[in-house]
Parts: sequence; C-alpha cells; structure tokens
Amino acid sequence: MDDRSTNRARVPKPASRPGPEQPPGLRTQLGATFAAGKRLFRAHVDLAKAEMSEIVDEVKRMVALIGAAIGILVLAGLLFGIGLFLFLGEWLFGSIGWGVLLGTLLLVDAAAIAVLLALDIKAARLGSAFVVAAIAGVLVGVVFGLDLTHRGWTTLGDAVAASYDPSTRTVLLAIGASAAVGAILGLLNRMAGGVGDAIAGVVVGAIIGAIIGLVTVISVAPTVGAALGVLVALVVWPILAARDLMRTGVDGEAIMKRFTPDETIGLTKETIEWVRARMPLAPKS
Repeated sequence: MDDRSTNRARVPKPASRPGPEQPPGLRTQLGATFAAGKRLFRAHVDLAKAEMSEIVDEVKRMVALIGAAIGILVLAGLLFGIGLFLFLGEWLFGSIGWGVLLGTLLLVDAAAIAVLLALDIKAARLGSAFVVAAIAGVLVGVVFGLDLTHRGWTTLGDAVAASYDPSTRTVLLAIGASAAVGAILGLLNRMAGGVGDAIAGVVVGAIIGAIIGLVTVISVAPTVGAALGVLVALVVWPILAARDLMRTGVDGEAIMKRFTPDETIGLTKETIEWVRARMPLAPKS
C-alpha cells in the first residue's frame, strides 16, 4: 500500500526565529545606530537653536540698552551745551537772549572755520583774523560798555543845539550828522561810476549812517555793551578769515589736485611705456 503520507505536498518548515537572547543582525544594528545618530543630531540642532535664540535676545537687549545710554548721553551733551550758553548769557550779559544769539554765532563761526580749513585756508590767516576781530570786539565793548557814544552825542548836542528840546536834540543830531557823513562817503565811493551810481551811493550811505547814529546814541548798560563787543567779534572773525576766498573764489583745480594720486599715475605711465618698449603689441614693419 502506498503511504499517503509520502504523497502529500511537503509543507515547508517555518523559518527559524532568533531567540530572545540571540543578538540582532548587522543591518538592524546599522539602522538603529543611524536612527540614534539622527536623533542625537536633531537634539543638538534643537539645543543650538534654543541657545542661539537666547543669545540673540540677549544681544538685542544689550544693544537696545547701549543705544539708550548713548542717546541719553547725546541728550545730556545737548542740554549742557544749550544750558551753558543760556547761563553765560544771563550771567555775563544779563539776558538769556544774548546767550542764544552769541552761542548760535559761535557755533556758526566754528562751522565756517572748519569749512575754511577744509578749503586749505592757512591757519595763520585764521589766527590773525581772530586777533583783529577780538581787538575790534574789545574796542566796541569798551566804547558801548562805558556809554562813550551816548555821552559824546549828548555833549555835542548840548554844545551846538542847546536851544532845542533836550529830549530829542541828541537823537536828531546823531541821526542827522551820521546820515550826512554816510552820504558824503557814499558819494565819494561811487563818484567814478556816473550820476546814477553817485546817487545810489548817497542814498545807501545816508541810510547806513542814520542806522549807525541811531545805534550809537542809545544809552546801554555795561553788560549790553560787552555783549555788543562779543557780537562784533563773532561777526568780523569769519568775514576777515574768508576775505581772500571771497575775493578770488574757490580754486577747484587745487582742490582736485589734492585728491589726485599724481605720483601713482606718473609711475603707472612710466611702467606702461617700459612694458611697451620691451614687449611691443605689434611687430615693427
């Protein structure tokens, strides 16, 4: 008899599974190692991002505080400078307005002198202009501070116009005499230019003379006289320093020459000529 058991299809045996104590294979170990490394890398990246975020926030905080400190210092400097001018104006000349005016002129003069130095005006010229302006300011300050002009016009009015009203004769005399002197000087200055220029010189000279007479006849306090002296010095200084520049104008060629590398250009040209002499671009015919 046939053994039926031998005619049945042979059922394959199940693959053997590793036991619980059997170590994993190489592929499994590599995969696990790669996954662990990936997780470790991501952990480091996340940690670095968190730390960088904290560092950036700290830098922002520090920069903001330093910027605020610098802004406060700038504001303090401005407040000190403006307050100093106002204080000196009140203390020396009796009015904050003088501090504003003279402080503004001082800053404008400093800016003008800086521009003149940039335009290559000699420092000796600026120094001599300052000395002359200071002398003029001292003279004006002494004359007005001691009230010499008002006293002089008053004495002259008492001598030549004693019959007129004492309240107006001094002012009228100062304005009229100064206008007459200014008209004569204007006529002499414009006489060579013809009749029209002569008339214009007379009118302008008379107006300027009348203004000078009105200013000089006013009685001022000693502090105001000193302030007028400083004012004259601050106005005269940049004008004297820039008189040559105003007469001749700005020499643009001289300024451009200061910013032109002449030696480098000359050496480069010599080098090019030397190379051409030894390595001609085209064969000689």
